[in-house]
Amino acid sequence: MPASTTTSGYDVIGDVHGCAAELVALLKRLDYRVQDATGAYAHPTRQAIFVGDLVDRGPAQLEVLRIVKGMVDAGSAQIVMGNHEFNAVAYDTPGPGGGYLRPHTEKNAVQHRAFLEQVEGDVRAEYLDWFATMPLWMDLGGLRVVHACWHEPSMRVVEQACGSNRFTSRDQFVRATAEGDPLYEAVEVLLKGPEIDLVALGQQPYFDKDGNGRRRARVAWWDDDATTLRKLAVMGENFKTVDDEQYPLLPEMEVGEQLYAYRGDVPVFYGHYWREGHPQRGVDFTARTACVDFSAVKGGALVAYRWSGETEIREEHYVGVG
Repeated sequence: MPASTTTSGYDVIGDVHGCAAELVALLKRLDYRVQDATGAYAHPTRQAIFVGDLVDRGPAQLEVLRIVKGMVDAGSAQIVMGNHEFNAVAYDTPGPGGGYLRPHTEKNAVQHRAFLEQVEGDVRAEYLDWFATMPLWMDLGGLRVVHACWHEPSMRVVEQACGSNRFTSRDQFVRATAEGDPLYEAVEVLLKGPEIDLVALGQQPYFDKDGNGRRRARVAWWDDDATTLRKLAVMGENFKTVDDEQYPLLPEMEVGEQLYAYRGDVPVFYGHYWREGHPQRGVDFTARTACVDFSAVKGGALVAYRWSGETEIREEHYVGVG
């Protein structure tokens, strides 16, 4: 529902990744307090919105899940699915031809190990069932929230396949993990963000912050003026070449129209992109888009944006701890 009928504002909270101490500190700084009636954190007039990626990597994932699900169940928070929740369900779901929808490769097992070790048995099954019901995006009238990219053509594919902005059965995860299926492509955009193939454009592959070799770069969909490879490709300063040197600056070569650019009038909030330092205009936020993922689990900050009805993003509305 629109904020005007339910609350005085929303606090959009970035990727938590198992950082319970930071989450508690941020909620307290935002004036959320544990309620005697529900045992959940709540604010007298506001509601929290989590952008997904509650799990993997961090030291206190079960406690994070208890806090956030408790808030959602009590009505003091909402949440959209992150790619790590999606991956967790796929890792747990048997595939139609054997194995699992997310293969149990060494790379995937390493990424997922902390969740598997910290959240076990029936408790894990309960949370996985919850993950599978999370909406992939939400439009609350005055603001929009998605984990990685607001892209309405992809949303229409999901709605056609699932009848909703969320999965309505585990069977739909089969299509959503089958490369080449329209539902797979749509979920990739919404939860992981669009990408551009650097190698196909004559550039060298790279190793990301986790040491994984990649040939595709994320696309700066929030920059509707980005038409060159340098502006369009999101390349971290810690990315390396195959020779273990810093990846060079990409050329200012034209790559055509920005097909995923957001040009709507409603502010969009998202996570996923591992920002660092103080929020910067044009990089972390624009007039209509705001990233709230500032690498909490990698020594950065857990960040929220306090939205109170404004139509343009304001730097001073960012609040962080860490």
